[in-house]
Amino acid sequence: MARCFAAHACLSYIIRPRYLSGIIVWQYRLTVSFGIVSLAVSTVLSIERGLPGVIFNDGSIQCLSGIISLAIPPLLAYMGGMQRNRFFSPLTWPVLSFLAVIIVGAALLYAPASWQEGQSLSLIDAAFLSTSAVCVTGLTPVDISVVLSPFGTTVVLLLVQLGGLGIMTYTSIIFLLWRNHVPFTSREAVSQELLGDNFNLKSFLLQVLALVFSIEAVTAALLYWHDPVFFYPFSAVFHAVSAFCNAGFSLSPNSLMNFRDDVVLNCIITVSVFLGSIGFGVLREALGIVTGGRMGVPVRKFSRFSRLVLKTSAFLIIVGAAMGFAIEFWRIGNEHELGEGFDLALTAFFQAAVARTAGFNTVNMNSLSEATLLILMALMFVGGSPGSCAGGIKVVTFRVLVGYIAAQFRGDRQIVLEGRGVPRENVTRALTLFFLYSMLVGFSTFLLSITEYGILHGTISGEPSFLRILFEEVSALGTVGLTLNLTSELSSEGKGIIIINMFAGRVGLLSLLMAVQSLQPRKAYTVAEAQLPIG
Repeated sequence: MARCFAAHACLSYIIRPRYLSGIIVWQYRLTVSFGIVSLAVSTVLSIERGLPGVIFNDGSIQCLSGIISLAIPPLLAYMGGMQRNRFFSPLTWPVLSFLAVIIVGAALLYAPASWQEGQSLSLIDAAFLSTSAVCVTGLTPVDISVVLSPFGTTVVLLLVQLGGLGIMTYTSIIFLLWRNHVPFTSREAVSQELLGDNFNLKSFLLQVLALVFSIEAVTAALLYWHDPVFFYPFSAVFHAVSAFCNAGFSLSPNSLMNFRDDVVLNCIITVSVFLGSIGFGVLREALGIVTGGRMGVPVRKFSRFSRLVLKTSAFLIIVGAAMGFAIEFWRIGNEHELGEGFDLALTAFFQAAVARTAGFNTVNMNSLSEATLLILMALMFVGGSPGSCAGGIKVVTFRVLVGYIAAQFRGDRQIVLEGRGVPRENVTRALTLFFLYSMLVGFSTFLLSITEYGILHGTISGEPSFLRILFEEVSALGTVGLTLNLTSELSSEGKGIIIINMFAGRVGLLSLLMAVQSLQPRKAYTVAEAQLPIG
């Protein structure tokens, strides 16, 4: 313990003045304190469980989280002096930081302290589970309620919470460190991504944390109040965080299938998932409207961006639920596996609302028709709002694409959304993003059809189905987490492909593209244009 306090004092001295001041010093010392606690708790767990082996006897892997936490402050302080290094630009930092968290999470989950007695987790499964948690996807190759110990499930919970705060929010912390060195264009990009004009980064960050933890606390309280047996305190918190962060992890092996006809539970989860999928900017404006512009949020009406997000999200949920209900209601040989009448409508609404972003399910996904699965894949492909916990191409991109196609049919030269024209740059980005996602879905599905030959031809599960592979791929790239019971059957190569897709879907293909572009020197010239026949 004396060594821990000595380390705290030394690090506090090291990170003290040059790059940090005020709230930043407080944040760093809080990180150091977390490292000390992690160090102590993991050491106690290793001693208590009597883990074998030289490596585990000295507690090096169990203490990894504490060591990493203790190393973060001086590392970031050092990085504060590397603003001119393009490799550590504001565009590449989120990608590297998420990758670092995934690696640390995989190391913790690979440690026997994260396993139940008699259970184990392979390295590829630990990496898969860590990526799924940080990328708030929800796909898992094992039953976490059976394989993981309380320490392991706590690690998953923390990884989901970190991932759920979002890349843009995490980037905001980095920008607070670099506030005197970040170019104005980078600040403007973050402001436009999150809230638009008139934006205070520090105030926004504190509001985000307060809003996130408040919603999760209310959700956990409602879950515990509704069913204190299944949603005991830790389970209530776990499912509340998983719902709001759009992760879809559950401590039940069959997700929420036991609550298919439970109206209250369906509503609690649906509302929490929806709030997490619309973005912090929209939530902030909603808070300002509800409080009449008080509580430090001087907003009295929704912005154009928020109206676009809410209207498009509502449209997708209503249309998706209606189509799913109609298909399953008139389906021959359904045998009412999904319920009848109101129960079927409730199921259709829940799955349409959740399938865009989270991996919860109240029915056996294999009991759905192929047409319904195609609808769910379309919803997963679109996803939620920019700056939210959701993945996909985002609802604003979808709305711009629809507006672009409509304008082409009408012969209009401008796309008009919510009374304002859409800049050509936004249209170009929307088309680029759609193309990148479609290309990655096609290429990854092609690779999976090679690596998962046994699944594709039915020699493993006995049910040959190309749709199962395509569904898994779209779910991974959209960071949704719904599956047709395929994840546990994937080969190591197939899991590697899904890991890459989950990471790309969480960081965002456009963000990855911009990060790569930031490393390339810009050309100072253009060449003459020439018309080409198209179509």
